[in-house]
Amino acid sequence: MFDHLSTYSTDYAATKEFYEGAMASLGYAMQMEFVAEWNAEFPMQRMCAFGPEGKPAFWIIEVKENYTPRHIAFSAANREAVNLFYQAAIESGGKDNGKPGLRPTYHEHYYGAFTIDPDGNNVEAVCHLPE
Repeated sequence: MFDHLSTYSTDYAATKEFYEGAMASLGYAMQMEFVAEWNAEFPMQRMCAFGPEGKPAFWIIEVKENYTPRHIAFSAANREAVNLFYQAAIESGGKDNGKPGLRPTYHEHYYGAFTIDPDGNNVEAVCHLPE
């Protein structure tokens, strides 16, 4: 669980498209999008946020230069949602980094799927329920 977090993108359009598809599979949608006009060095810097209704929790912020990739894990309601996330993420431009399945190394019921987004981030959906 997290309140909000951000990732940075050098290809804003591709990254936004990736998350629009992947987040929809988990029941999340874009909550806001705007240009950060206050940034004097990058006055057309775009950003958007995804999350549940009324909660912009996951931000994509456009940057000019590459950065160190991150790992992001999103909660899924059940294992089928993990499967749908993986399929949607791949169809939306993501790359495989671990097909849906149990990961007993973490714990007995850890069911996750891993993808790489257009900026190289390791993006996961996980369900901790027994079935």
